[in-house]
Amino acid sequence: MTIDEAPSETVDIDPVPPAKGRAHRSAALRWLLTDRIALLIVLLVVLLVWFHFLSVGDYLLAPFSANYLAGYLAYFVPIFMLAVGEAFVIIGGRGGIDLSVGGTVSLVSIVFGYEYAFWHWPLWLAILAAMAGGAVLGAVNGLLIGVLRIPALIATLATSYAYSALALTIHHSAPIATTEIQDLTSLTRSVSLPLIGGLVPDIPLQVLTFFLPTAVVAWFVLHRSTYGRRLYALGTNETAARFAAISVGRVRFTAYVLSGTIAGLVAVVTVAQFASATTDAGTSGAGMTLPAITVAVLGGVAISGGVGRVGGVALGALLVTWLNAGILLLFNNEQSSKLQLFALGALLLLAALLNVFISRFARWIRS
Repeated sequence: MTIDEAPSETVDIDPVPPAKGRAHRSAALRWLLTDRIALLIVLLVVLLVWFHFLSVGDYLLAPFSANYLAGYLAYFVPIFMLAVGEAFVIIGGRGGIDLSVGGTVSLVSIVFGYEYAFWHWPLWLAILAAMAGGAVLGAVNGLLIGVLRIPALIATLATSYAYSALALTIHHSAPIATTEIQDLTSLTRSVSLPLIGGLVPDIPLQVLTFFLPTAVVAWFVLHRSTYGRRLYALGTNETAARFAAISVGRVRFTAYVLSGTIAGLVAVVTVAQFASATTDAGTSGAGMTLPAITVAVLGGVAISGGVGRVGGVALGALLVTWLNAGILLLFNNEQSSKLQLFALGALLLLAALLNVFISRFARWIRS
């Protein structure tokens, strides 16, 4: 047999994935890392699927159903609102933070209880007074930080102690739970959504009356107003903002006023939700301050300032809320409360590490 007649052997070579496919995967990874909203949506889907399979396998104490998740949105509203307030002060840069929101909620809750239950103010007037009271408390922070230039950590920690002490002193550490206050639970009842009420579960009323207006106003102020552009500019580069004739003190002062106003509104939500105006409404247990900061950072608000979106904060609040809802069904009450705190700390650490990774490798991620 000649060489020409030798049988040819076919060697199967594994095809190399085309460069185009690798480029698509790399682009998808960069998209997830740089777009916090996309990442949070993926995490939400993973969370829901995971707990769904746990529920189907009877590993949970009760079904992880759509009705259960919809009802748990009652806890989503206040944490989102406070996180938006934190977003305003953090985006402004220079270590902006508001540790006093828990104390503000406690103090305004008691004052609101007096106005509505003891002084018999109309509900609309008591709500406006709660927002005004929160604005005044926020203005104290704004004066200390924006005008006197005291570090935000020190200033708001001091006012947190002061506001909490005042809340305990005014009503001698006793809650206000009169019939008028208890009737406010009607503000948090479950309602059907218009047009699609039969397709989705009923949701707490505060989602429509408090969450949506706060989200819309915050989105407009941050992303569509002149003030929002100045706040982002200040958080990105304070020196450049000064050269651009931006009043640094005024912008920061306003951010803390907005944070306080939102905290005052949260006080109304809390009183209605628990049918009682308590002296530690914002500070009991783990408090409201640290969860709000966690949600803001998890939602993509850079602790260094200049970065953050309302949509990311909303998704971060939803992720934390439904994670807590799942943990509550996975363990008994004593264990679940401890694990909720652990999960909150883990999420905060994860968000901080992700922010550091993105800032250090920003050039590679965006290339």
